[in-house]
Amino acid sequence: MTPSRRLSRPPRGSTILSGVAAFVAGAAVALPPVAAGRGGLEAVLAGVSGARFRAHVEFLADDLLEGREAGTRGYDIAARYVATELETLGLEPAGAGGSFLQPVPLLESRLVEGSLGLARDGKSVDLVRGEDFLMRGDLRRTETRVSAPVVFAGYGVFAPALGHDDYGDVDVRGKVIALLPDSPERFSSEERAHFASRQLKAYEAARRGAVGVLLLHTPEAERRSPWKRFAGQSSGTATTWTSPDGVPEDAPGALAGRATLGPSGVEKLFALARLDVETAAAAARASKGRPIDLGVVATLETRSEHRRFTSPNVVGRLAGSDPALARTHVLYTAHLDHEGVGPPVDGDAIYNGAYDNASGSAVLLETARALAEARPRPRRSVLFAFVTAEEKGLLGSEFLAAHPTVPAESLVANVNVDMPLFLFPVADVLAYGADSSTLGDVARAAARHQGLELSPDPVPEQNLFIRSDQYSFVKRGVPALFLMTGTRSTDSSVDAAARWREFLTRHYHTPTDDLQRPMDLPSAERFIRTVVEIGWTVARSSEPPRWTQGDFFARTFARTRAD
Repeated sequence: MTPSRRLSRPPRGSTILSGVAAFVAGAAVALPPVAAGRGGLEAVLAGVSGARFRAHVEFLADDLLEGREAGTRGYDIAARYVATELETLGLEPAGAGGSFLQPVPLLESRLVEGSLGLARDGKSVDLVRGEDFLMRGDLRRTETRVSAPVVFAGYGVFAPALGHDDYGDVDVRGKVIALLPDSPERFSSEERAHFASRQLKAYEAARRGAVGVLLLHTPEAERRSPWKRFAGQSSGTATTWTSPDGVPEDAPGALAGRATLGPSGVEKLFALARLDVETAAAAARASKGRPIDLGVVATLETRSEHRRFTSPNVVGRLAGSDPALARTHVLYTAHLDHEGVGPPVDGDAIYNGAYDNASGSAVLLETARALAEARPRPRRSVLFAFVTAEEKGLLGSEFLAAHPTVPAESLVANVNVDMPLFLFPVADVLAYGADSSTLGDVARAAARHQGLELSPDPVPEQNLFIRSDQYSFVKRGVPALFLMTGTRSTDSSVDAAARWREFLTRHYHTPTDDLQRPMDLPSAERFIRTVVEIGWTVARSSEPPRWTQGDFFARTFARTRAD
């Protein structure tokens, strides 16, 4: 269904005009200046408004914005809305050219034709795209062809510090590497997520001279995320940001063949190889596997069309009050984009993204209001970045991390908010990265102040830590937290974990993530106050957050900074 026909239906919840009215009304009502110290914090927190938060969500998730896909008119409206709000709050523009907007140059590759064939001992099998495998456009070439032996290399993880190496001393130059998704279960949640990154797997394979990668949607992966849904949402497009001279990032040039095999494709590959995929996967999970030449030749071909476009991050700066510390920045992030218009579900083609991530963006707007109205202001400066193209691969945040609008060394912390779910009265918060730096103690105290607890990752197999924007800054050595709500409720009659899982399985990345979903505003207020207090505490402290000694991310990414 086209957007125009969908828009002819009555909008869900409040109309976009009510969102504008609430926005204007909210802008006109300012809290009086408050004193510093704990009493000052209490006054700042008291001004947090769940109704104002809801009004922002209603505007950003309205059908008129057509799902806020990066590079579309709907996203641009959302960006202008946020920029206007930041300006009204008195923040300084911190984008490009004296504005609140930082244009991000993007390159999109759309797959026009793609094929994948397997052969062994004179027997060949042509796989069916969409059924047996999925493939995306190549970001560096409009036409590709790869034909090479297939080597199974477990997870494709090289982590000697963690005692895991799926490659060993096997030479995989000129080969197509078949890889399991995810990473070893014995790794911590954040380590597991880091090494599950498809980008990291691709670069490791390319570094070793491989020419292609086949990611295997195994039976275990099928239990977590059904292939039918995964395939139904695949558009065959790949997107990345580009350098000023137009060179695409996240596109290892040596890999000219990349595809994901569905359950039937995995079965056909291992049937030709005369191996049992579960046995091979079990060996990899136990860190006892080694690369296996499957005796199969894979031939991958693509024809792609390229398109260049831009989409802006929105960045505002609240100047600090301390002459020295104001040169440093606490960075808040939330992604503003969603998936736009897509395959219709029950006649609805607009993927509104009310929770993913209009809710996170609304949390940041209310956080910016609270900190902007504090008197005196926080000692450190606070940067608010509403980033684009997260749904296309964290592209807006990666561009901002690579091309910061303030000195890179001035960033002392990143607090990222993505998809907080207020589906029930919330009792806990998830703070990914809490164990990696002293930010964890700050978050724990702020949550406790609101009657909330920090809980461990309930779904480590989902690799959430690498799937949101703080990861872009962690890779640049900035201590960071990714905050979302947990799976426990203050109402004992509510099966909170079931509602949380239901959202992920039924509504996440579908048109039903809209304003019809329940939204408990007292929970939203407690969560926002937690987010505000974290930034307030860090911005008032003379000492910046520090990485935990011996932490994996500290060893891998930490850098010397000037504070």
